[in-house]
Amino acid sequence: MQSDLRGRDLISDLDFSKEEVETILDVAWDLKRKRALGEPHAYLRDKVLAMLFFFSSTRTRGSFEAGMAQLGGHAAFIESRTTQISHGDTEKEMGEIFGRYFDGIAIRHVDWGIGNRYLNLVAEASRVPVLNMQCEIYHPHQCLADIMTIIEKKGRELRKKKMVVSWAYASSYLKPISVPQSLILQMPRFGLDVTLAHPPEFKLMPEIMDQAQEQAKKFNTSFEVVDDMEEACKDADIIYAKSWGPLLTTQDPEEGKKIQDQYQHWIADDAKMALGKDDVIYMHPLPADRKIEVADSVIDGKHSVVFDQAENRMHAQKAVMALTMR
Repeated sequence: MQSDLRGRDLISDLDFSKEEVETILDVAWDLKRKRALGEPHAYLRDKVLAMLFFFSSTRTRGSFEAGMAQLGGHAAFIESRTTQISHGDTEKEMGEIFGRYFDGIAIRHVDWGIGNRYLNLVAEASRVPVLNMQCEIYHPHQCLADIMTIIEKKGRELRKKKMVVSWAYASSYLKPISVPQSLILQMPRFGLDVTLAHPPEFKLMPEIMDQAQEQAKKFNTSFEVVDDMEEACKDADIIYAKSWGPLLTTQDPEEGKKIQDQYQHWIADDAKMALGKDDVIYMHPLPADRKIEVADSVIDGKHSVVFDQAENRMHAQKAVMALTMR
């Protein structure tokens, strides 16, 4: 166990080593047990977390706010449009000033080419930990909840288990690519063989793909890419199917929508799930476009673990906050 993560930022999934992630998971399960038993665990009494949102949220805001309260502290919700950021407050000023007001700064900023840089510049100026609630490149806290859920469902020995990370069609906006990128970086470290599936226009960032290959090689797992959802789902233990935008192809919403609409058959339905193993699990970070991205019979069916995932967001985030903000 890595026992001292105090003051550490979590912006990229690889900011913490595998051993440090295992420490977070151990603490998350202990906090989950304490929550279930009603045992007080106010490890962050009188601590305050700033939550700065440039992008709307349901689970992220709710899980961080509830988690801080359960840890004995307070989370301050700050919507960027209600601040002076648009009138001159720079990243340096936000880091310097919020770093003096608060004990941690959590930021969600997914604008393409802007969000990750913003987080890192705030972190450079801050004297307290900066936590990534999602940027355009990474979604580390979602990924921590995901590996926590996978271990709960499949056990700690995940070697030779096949995880499919697949694009799926959605009719709404061009969603960030941060979830699949975090998954392909983190999951090989835990022994999972990862298959990434997407249409040709929906590639992920080349540097992230290179890092995923490096992690797979380091931990002696496989990482492959296919352009067929049915092929990917064959013999899967885990099917994680969600939409993301063709952002490396175009950032134009209209052009991106035209590209997306070519692939409406990329839906997580019963036929795809039947290609997996009998005990395959379906995962999604939510919100999902029901009947478009995923069939109701899948997201509400026996293979779905999406609500356990959503709950584990809170437990995993509590562990990160307890370890970094104390």
